[in-house]
Formats: sequence, structure tokens, C-alpha cells
Amino acid sequence: METPYPEPISPAKTRIGWIGVGVMGAAMASRLLSAGYFLTVYTRTPSKALSLQSKGAHLASSPLDVAKCSDVVFTMVGHPSDVRSVVLESQGKGVLAGLNPGGVIVDTTSSHPSLAREIFAAARTKGCWAVDSPVSGGDIGARDGKLAILAGGDEGVIKWLSPLFELLGKATYMGPAGCGQSCKIANQIVVGGNLLGLSEGLLFSEKAGLDVKKWMDAVRGGAAGSMVMELYGERMIERDFRPGGFAEYMVKDLGMGVDLVEESEDRRVPVLPGAALSKQLFAGMVANGDGHLGTQGLITVIERLNSNLGLKSRIISHTREVQSFTFFPASMRIGLHR
Repeated sequence: METPYPEPISPAKTRIGWIGVGVMGAAMASRLLSAGYFLTVYTRTPSKALSLQSKGAHLASSPLDVAKCSDVVFTMVGHPSDVRSVVLESQGKGVLAGLNPGGVIVDTTSSHPSLAREIFAAARTKGCWAVDSPVSGGDIGARDGKLAILAGGDEGVIKWLSPLFELLGKATYMGPAGCGQSCKIANQIVVGGNLLGLSEGLLFSEKAGLDVKKWMDAVRGGAAGSMVMELYGERMIERDFRPGGFAEYMVKDLGMGVDLVEESEDRRVPVLPGAALSKQLFAGMVANGDGHLGTQGLITVIERLNSNLGLKSRIISHTREVQSFTFFPASMRIGLHR
């Protein structure tokens, strides 16, 4: 039954492990189950696995146990610290401790590029492989198998994973270990900016007396149209803030682009004023207690800003904030004042 890399992948032979069955993870794992793959799952909250178990998945008691009975182990957890815990640590019960030679770890979490490189190196010392392949497309893309899969690692291993990736969406090879995560950070910078623009466009249209649905239909075919508008525009209008991805995760993702500077890579770190502002606004959602709403809930922050301040005071406050660069990390403010 064991078919680790480079033996061809097939539902009849390849055993899949899955760690993390939240909104995204459960939808992705379900697609592999539906394709006939033998699936073993682990979650810190066993009740979250009930739906997958009803479809034939087996529940394991630890990441180690998942790895022992799997050829490919997917992870879809919340934060880089969670990835480190389930893959490298967990008091000797992590994925890497149990994975057999030739086994492959596929991390679909939005995590840090340096951690992806660390996991890749650790996997190779065991004769295993690791791929960082964060995804974009939200809960709808996960459900429909239309995710953008941003893959970093060994190109041959990523090609080998194609039968699995094709069930989840479209994979693009981005380069060596860590490049998938760097791609996702850049993706989130664009998504954050689009969500902010869409939130402000909807609010402005409403305040101008327009029918917001007509406004969106009118502009979606032009330059203002985007996948963000298609995925989240109607949800914003209907006040549907159920999460495909939590708002608090956008703070993490944007923070990896804005805040985290590795000394060895200083020359590669750009100044990102738009991403910094987006991060601050998503952090406002978290501060308002809305961190577990979907990212489309960003519009609530813009609404709060408009309801809590008069127009004149808003302009003055915003101007002063921009002039003082209060939403930039200190290292970036120095560069901007030069």
C-alpha cells in the first residue's frame, strides 16, 4: 500500500494524511475523499472531523500517528507557530518524526518563507520531502476545486503531486522552498488592497445615494472589477460575514510582508505603505472583536470610521496620521523620511 515519492500517485495505493479541518481544510480534504483516496485526519477538536469521518475518513490521535500511516501529509492550520508545532515539534509527536522515507509534507497554510525552508531542510535529512503550497480562492474555491495553489520546493515532487493538486485547483511552481509562501504574501497584499478599495467604493456609492447592487453590476466589467469583487461583493452588500478565511489571518499574512525583516534579507524588503495600512485596518477588526469574521468584514471598519467621526475631523485625523507615518514599522519610517 505504501507509495511515497517517486512511485505514481493513485487512489488505490496512495495514503493521504490531513491535519487541520477548519473551513478551508475540511473542504479541501473532502475533495480528496470524494476522489477515492484513503484519508487519515487529525484535529485538536475531534468534533470538527465528524463530517469527514461520515464520508470515510479515519481520525488519528496525533500528527505523528497521521504521518505513520500516510505517504503524503497535508497541513492547513492557522499560524506559522502551529505549522512548526505539528510538523517539527509536538514533543516528539510531530509529522516529521513519523513520516517514512520518501514521504511528502504539503503545507497549505499561509506561513513564513523561512519556516518553509527550515522544514524542507529538516525533511531532506530524513529522506523525505516538503512542499510549501499555500492557496488562494477562499471557501468557495476550496469547495469547488478552483484554488490557486502556489507551490515552492522541488519541482519534480510538485509535478508528482499533480493528481492531488488537480482535485483542489491549479498549481503553479514558484521556485525553491519558501517561494510558495512568498507568493502568497504578495497575493495577500493585493487581496487586502482590493478589499479596502471595494469597501470604500461600496460605502461611497451608498452615501452618494446610489443603488449599491446596480453600482457593482455597472463597474464589475471594467477596470474596477476583480476576483475579490466576484467572491465578496455580494456578501458585503448582504452583510454576510461568514468566514472563508478569518480576518485575523490577514493581520498575520500582511504582517509577514510588512513587519518581519530577516537580517540576512534586508536588501529584499520593500516599503509597502498600502499593505501597512491594510494591516492596520484588519487589526482594527480584531480589536473590535471581529477577528473571526471573514475578510469581507473589512467594510465594517470603514463604516465605523465614518460613523464615529465627523467629515472634517476625519480628514484632519487622516492627514496627520499619513504625515506622521504612524501605520509603518519604525524601520520603514526611517526609509520614507530620507
